[in-house]
Amino acid sequence: MTIGIVVHSGQQGRFAEAARTLTGVSFAWAVYEREEEIRDRVGDLLSSGTLAGLLLGLVPHARAGDLLPPGLPVVVTRSAALDLALAWARARGNGWPATPVSIDTFPDETVSEVAAALGLDRASISTLPFRPEQPIAEVVTFHRQRLEHTGAPYVITARTGVAAALDGRTAVLPAMAAPGTIRADLHELVSRVRSQQAGEQRFAAAVFRAPESGAREALREALAGLPQLADAWIDEHGPRGVIAFAPAVVFETLTEHWVSLPLDESTGFHRKPAAESSPGPAVGFGIGGSARSSVALAEQAADRAERDGAAAGYLITEDGMMIGPIGAAGPPLAYTYREHGGLEELAARAGLSAATMSRLAALERSLAGRPITPGELARALGITDPSGRRLIRKLGDAGLVAAEGSSQPHHKGRPTRLYRLAIRAALAPGGDR
Repeated sequence: MTIGIVVHSGQQGRFAEAARTLTGVSFAWAVYEREEEIRDRVGDLLSSGTLAGLLLGLVPHARAGDLLPPGLPVVVTRSAALDLALAWARARGNGWPATPVSIDTFPDETVSEVAAALGLDRASISTLPFRPEQPIAEVVTFHRQRLEHTGAPYVITARTGVAAALDGRTAVLPAMAAPGTIRADLHELVSRVRSQQAGEQRFAAAVFRAPESGAREALREALAGLPQLADAWIDEHGPRGVIAFAPAVVFETLTEHWVSLPLDESTGFHRKPAAESSPGPAVGFGIGGSARSSVALAEQAADRAERDGAAAGYLITEDGMMIGPIGAAGPPLAYTYREHGGLEELAARAGLSAATMSRLAALERSLAGRPITPGELARALGITDPSGRRLIRKLGDAGLVAAEGSSQPHHKGRPTRLYRLAIRAALAPGGDR
């Protein structure tokens, strides 16, 4: 197993020290001196095609996160509350006052937590939390302005480049991730890789749709800033949508086991008062046997969430289970189609597996009566278009689909036949068996 590590040259020693505790693992390093070099270093590392996982910090992830291939296990290591507390301890050891002080990169809540634990005056602590697009020059300017305004004798930084830019002009206390923090992240990454190699980890897709067409970029930035999605692949998806691809456990954690959605002011897509007519965001999660089928299932789930007309989400899995509404008042409901009486009988009648029939039943429910083309059916199930047409013929022979006219979305070309699934009617008591 080869794990890639992206690190500043000044921090390679502590990362190497942390890595010594891992056995049966080799390491490939992407070492940079300046942040402008990160993309090239990460690109070279990924080009080897041998990486089983990747460990990198906040800045490398912000600079090169779009280069990471979907499915590659990634852990973003960052300085923890303990690292900040240790920096303050070093300040006391140097004879410096704990406050006033200027701090970058750490979230406000982490600074407040540590300050409260140490009995420090939070009002005397200036903070500049990390933002993905944040250049070093902006951070340096922030510190210099705060030093001039408050008279603080030193700054605490978690960015090597900032420490280098300030060195010699003011006292700097680095609060980089300690070997213990890095070691924990490495062990988490290796465990994730081994689980994936053993087939224990499935990947999933999530489709987030903003209520207004102009809010997509803000939605994407909000998602990229969520720590739970640090190792997710995030991109635009349609005029209002953003798609994320990550291990299913990442979304399970994000939703607190498919119960809630990150809909608050900090993420930028909060719930709106009931009096407002504009609905909240629609979120769909899909867990399929491939990236393609996961995306198709997530799109169906997002469609269902939009039809609800409120800030909510749904999960649809390839084995025919739907969970939702996620994030609405009260617990979400789980619907499973394997337990319906007659499902296996219908599957045998059509010459299909029970799993495929279960997925078709879940698809029919998500369509809510809308007809579907053979191509759409194929994309929803993650199969080829010819296979989708053959499946329609099998369902037709078994009386589980009905023709619903045709559609011609483009002026040129032949019309496409539309079909309405009829599986639920066959499963209902007294249905045609």
